[in-house]
Amino acid sequence: MAYATFRSIGAYVPKKILTNEDLATMVDTSDDWITKRTGIKERHIAAKEEFTSDMGVKAAELALLRSGLAKEEIDMVVCATISPDYFCMPSTATVISAKLGLKNVTAFDISAACTGFIYALSIAKAFIESGMKKNVLIIGAEKLSAITDYSDRGTCILFGDGAGSAVISATDNKAEAIIDVHTGADGEYADLLMTPNGGSGSAHDALEQESSSCFMQMKGNETFKVAVRTLTKDVVEILEENGIQSDAIKHFIPHQANYRIIKAVGDALKMKEEQVVLTVAKYGNTSGASIPMAINDIYESGRLQKGELMLLDAFGGGLTWGSALIPFSPK
Repeated sequence: MAYATFRSIGAYVPKKILTNEDLATMVDTSDDWITKRTGIKERHIAAKEEFTSDMGVKAAELALLRSGLAKEEIDMVVCATISPDYFCMPSTATVISAKLGLKNVTAFDISAACTGFIYALSIAKAFIESGMKKNVLIIGAEKLSAITDYSDRGTCILFGDGAGSAVISATDNKAEAIIDVHTGADGEYADLLMTPNGGSGSAHDALEQESSSCFMQMKGNETFKVAVRTLTKDVVEILEENGIQSDAIKHFIPHQANYRIIKAVGDALKMKEEQVVLTVAKYGNTSGASIPMAINDIYESGRLQKGELMLLDAFGGGLTWGSALIPFSPK
């Protein structure tokens, strides 16, 4: 039987940094106000000519290099993004594939907001374990600055740009296998976090009258409450179903949306401080890129070692959520 294993990680962040002090010159806010409410100190912003696919390519190239695979061995590319290069088509995954020089591969985007990387992971796992694919490149890439309203202090303080990528491969060694992936959604909460216009659900005249509705909009307090409740419940379930205690988790890697959410969930799960991975202060919320960027951070700092167990946990617009139990299994 073929199992799916997490072989490698890579990430990329743009050079430009937007600090809290910078934002204070743009909207009515301050470093103290942002830090206390979110834990964010700065975020990276892509250059005008730098697209989501460009960032995805750089993260993917690093993940490929670290995997030890030739690019010709990749047979599927999945990109999780809510800020694609183009509206509807072509998918950002196909653009990334072309820029990487990958030919005749399955390539498509998924839209699951901040849970996108976990959704992509579940798809890769299913394709590999069914025998349909052997090496899948999954990417979370976002240019959220392109869909952020920088006159709205409730959202512009949160979001940044970046990309993360992983190679998921087939293995016959069960000890290396991804243990479990959970995903879920509830569309009844869709209005808590959304971009209202720009699709077939909104008339073109409304789009022209209210251009700000093409930007992300969020009901912060309501989202916070649902996020903490949902994330905690999902993690409890995946641990119980797999007979794993929280102290067996070496790295708890939640979506980096807001420090208060991360702390509330970590406390509810009785996670120790050294178990919880935090990158929100320097990257902000990068949606589908958040988790792989955080994994890359602990990998490059030497904190992530072969065989160590990671617990991923995310929540995003849709509303969507997901969790995953993964041993790090580089070649």
